[in-house]
Amino acid sequence: MLTIDARRYETGEPVRIHIEGSQIASVEPIWPVTPLADWPWVAPGLFDLQVNGYGGVWFCQAELTPTQVAEAVRPYLAAGVTRLCPTLITNSFTSLAAGFTAIRQACEQEPWLDRMVAGCHLEGPYLSGEDGPRGAHPRSQIRPADWDEFRRLQEASGQRICLVTIAPEVEGALPFIQQAVASGVTVSIGHTAANSRQIEAAVDAGARLSTHLGNGAHGTLRRHPNYIWDQLGDPRLHASLITDGHHLPASVVRTMIRAKSPQQIILTCDASGWAGCPTGEYTNELGAVEVLEDGRIVVAGQRQLLAGAGLLTDTCVLRAMEFADLDLAVAIDMASRNPAKLLGFEISGLKAGGQADLFLFRTPTPGAPRLEVVATLSCGVVQYGKLPG
Repeated sequence: MLTIDARRYETGEPVRIHIEGSQIASVEPIWPVTPLADWPWVAPGLFDLQVNGYGGVWFCQAELTPTQVAEAVRPYLAAGVTRLCPTLITNSFTSLAAGFTAIRQACEQEPWLDRMVAGCHLEGPYLSGEDGPRGAHPRSQIRPADWDEFRRLQEASGQRICLVTIAPEVEGALPFIQQAVASGVTVSIGHTAANSRQIEAAVDAGARLSTHLGNGAHGTLRRHPNYIWDQLGDPRLHASLITDGHHLPASVVRTMIRAKSPQQIILTCDASGWAGCPTGEYTNELGAVEVLEDGRIVVAGQRQLLAGAGLLTDTCVLRAMEFADLDLAVAIDMASRNPAKLLGFEISGLKAGGQADLFLFRTPTPGAPRLEVVATLSCGVVQYGKLPG
C-alpha cells in the first residue's frame, strides 16, 4: 500500500491518500504536524488530447518504432500528464498507417504505455487546403474525407482512434462525421475555412469539439460572421485551447473561457514532435521548421506561422490561470476532467475507488515557466519523481 500526504487541489485541505494496487483505497482528512506550506498539492493526472510527439519524434512519421513511441510519451509524465492522445497529423496513408501500427505495438508491449495512451487523435488529412487554416499541415497531403481510409487506419491502431479533426467544408465531410460518431469516435472541427452553414451542418451531424480554437485560421478575418465566432457561439461545441502564451494572447484566452464557460474548455499543449529540441532548424517529411530562442516553433523562413508548440501541458495550466484569473482547481479540471468527460473515459478524482492517476506538485509560482511536479503516479505506480516523506 502507498500512502500520500498532500493538499487537495480543489480545497487545500490536508489529506492522507491510501492506494492499493491501481486504485485509491481511501482519502482521509488529517491534521498536519509540519507547516502546511511545506506540503505538496495533489490532483488527478492531466489528460492531454493533442500531443504530436517529443524530442524529434513525430507520431506520424513513416519510420516510427515502438521504442520511439515510448521515448516520446515518457517526458509528459514530468508535466503531470497520466493520459494523452498521440496525435497524427496530415500525411500519406503509408506514414499514418505506420504511425498507428507503431503506437499499437508499443501499447501491446509496454503496460505503462498502454495505460497512458487513452486513445489516438487523427488531425487531418481531411482539412482545408487554404493558407492560414491549413497551418503547418502539408498541402500535398490534404484530401477529401475518406471513410474507407479511416477504417483502415482505425484497424492499424487496434481500434484506438477516439478523436478525429476534420474541416466541415471538405468533400464528403458530413457523411464521414455521421459514420465516425456512429462508430463511437468523437469528431472535432479544425483547420477550417467553413462558412456558417457548413459549421452548423457539421455540429448537427455530431461534431462536438473545436480543435485549438483561434489557431489554424486566416491571419485576417471579416469581423462577423466567421468560423471562429460560429464555433465559439455554438453551445453544443466544447473548445480546446493552446494556452502556452504563444498561440493565443491573454485577452483571447480570457474571452473564450468566459464565452464557453470553464466546463466546456479543454486545455491542450499541442506539442510538436520538435518539442524538447534545442534551438535551431529541423526538417522531416512534414517540412522545415525552426525552434526559436523564446520557445516558439515556427515554419522555417518566417516568424508568424506556428508549427505546433514547444511547451507542455503543465505550462498551459499555469498560463490559463494567469490569463483568465482562474483558480487552480478550475484550470486543472480543464486539463483533466473535461477531456476525459468529452471522450467518454473515466474521470479521475480524489475519492475512494477511483483510479490512482495522480500528480503531486509544489505551490504554483506566478510567472513560473512550468509547474514544479514532484511525482506522477499512473494506476498507483510512481512513473516519475519520488513521493515525499
